Amino acid sequence: MLVVTSRRRLLEQVGAKADAWPELLLAQIAGALEGGADLIQVREPDLDASALTRFLRRLFHEVPGSHSRVLVNDRADIAWVTGAAGVHLAERSLDLEDVRRLLPADKKWVMGRSIHDPATAERCRTASYLLAGTVRTSGSKPPDWGLLGWEGLAAVVRAAAGTPVVAIGGLGPEDVPAIKRAGAQGLAAIGCFLPELGGDAAASVKDRVLAVRRAFDTPPGDTYTRRAGGR
Repeated sequence: MLVVTSRRRLLEQVGAKADAWPELLLAQIAGALEGGADLIQVREPDLDASALTRFLRRLFHEVPGSHSRVLVNDRADIAWVTGAAGVHLAERSLDLEDVRRLLPADKKWVMGRSIHDPATAERCRTASYLLAGTVRTSGSKPPDWGLLGWEGLAAVVRAAAGTPVVAIGGLGPEDVPAIKRAGAQGLAAIGCFLPELGGDAAASVKDRVLAVRRAFDTPPGDTYTRRAGGR
């Protein structure tokens, strides 16, 4: 299970002011980890490098052990300097092997890759996992974004040839049976893991993660991390 962050959607969800995002995002991530999320993808592409670095260092200080399950979206340099577990690369990012050459070889980095078709999945089999979508209509993609669908997801799984595939795009606990039928090994989402309005944000997110975990009926594992670095 991969929880993807979006501080803007988080603020909108709870009706908070813009400057409240660090505390809310920290609470969301802490709750997700307590609920058993395998990985957190900190995806804040419009956040400047210094602010993102400060937030991650605060997160790793205040939530012990979180660094081992947090990935930085696209910014391998920030993942390195903050001690994050790895990096998640967009389909149009640098090549996986190029990023590996940039990072110190004394650590097994988790390296995920977003893909949208079987051909790309076949080319990126050395990733720790492949994030395949968009499966269904999603609040984070425009209406004209091409959908992968369930058949497309199954085709990606076949092309991945054993590399773990995580489905993303408008998904929730009710979609887990279809995800399993397609052969994917996990679910990723932004909206599914946003807290409910009012109450404790961390506790709300924890409950949402637990709901997905129960749907898969599997304990938290290291499916993705044991393939760190594609090894």
